[in-house]
Amino acid sequence: MKVDFEKQGGLVPAIIQDYKTKNVLMLGYMNEEAYKKTINSGKVTFFSRSRQELWTKGETSGNFLEVKDVKVDCDHDTILVFAKPKGPTCHTGTDTCWGEDNDASTEFLPFLEGIIESRKSSVASKSYTKSLFDKGINKIAQKVGEEAVELIIEAKDDNDELFLGEAADLLFHYLVLLNAKGFSLQNVIEVLEERHK
Repeated sequence: MKVDFEKQGGLVPAIIQDYKTKNVLMLGYMNEEAYKKTINSGKVTFFSRSRQELWTKGETSGNFLEVKDVKVDCDHDTILVFAKPKGPTCHTGTDTCWGEDNDASTEFLPFLEGIIESRKSSVASKSYTKSLFDKGINKIAQKVGEEAVELIIEAKDDNDELFLGEAADLLFHYLVLLNAKGFSLQNVIEVLEERHK
């Protein structure tokens, strides 16, 4: 990934985005040295324009940004870093530099759908998910039915941990079934939204 550091006088903007929630956490600037350190260390490092030196986000607070992926835009003059935040990103103590919450709870489902899709299309994968797809739609549908029955059984008892475990199993297999049928959770949401009108 070639970055054109010369175009803007040696610095390029670096947008930091949570790799799971896709929320934008902050914007900083990198020179070539900061970019290389980010790649090599696995921790987001910027060039401070005020101090005129490199600084690794979190080096004083402990709230590091762990690099998950890096992309360069089509003009090669902006960097997009997908990162896992270790605590609040902003120096004010908020999750983002815009004062927003970086709530991953609802955003995890699209992330999980992406994992399911990648396992489905992986040739080398020997995962449980891949084995379900290999067995076909009947086996996937059967697993959804089994998990639904197990959830109903647990609903009649008082063990919250087992109940939530079965609820998670049902949701996972439901997402696999949706994928196998060529749909996503968004398609179901659209149906619900249409019914709500």
